[in-house]
Amino acid sequence: MKPEEKELLFKDLSARLPYHIRCKVWLKYGTTEEGPLDLEHNYGDVLQDAFFYHDRIKDIKPYLRPLSSMTKEEKNEYLNTFEKSIIGTDEEDGRVWTVDSIDWLNSHHFDYRGLIDKGLAIEVTDYNNSYKN
Repeated sequence: MKPEEKELLFKDLSARLPYHIRCKVWLKYGTTEEGPLDLEHNYGDVLQDAFFYHDRIKDIKPYLRPLSSMTKEEKNEYLNTFEKSIIGTDEEDGRVWTVDSIDWLNSHHFDYRGLIDKGLAIEVTDYNNSYKN
């Protein structure tokens, strides 16, 4: 993983900790583990090992949803987050960001940074089974 990819993934995972982001972790000795990475449990040890020490963890990838999988109901809910102050725009596609809209995207595990396309995240194909159970 390139240093800039490592930094991007670290930033993304850190922002998602309050939302129990599910991850797949490849351990150094060939096994894998899956589960939530959150503020209540293992985040400190996992993030330190994955991004700094590499004693046990070889790779880590969050399970994320592509933006294209957003349902009509979710789109309406998401659009309602823009009633707050605007903090920036994405000139490429015209998206406007607010603190609430970013929090909403994180809480619903959407990949707004393009991590799936970069090979840094695993695409969730069944959100209800992956996150709601």
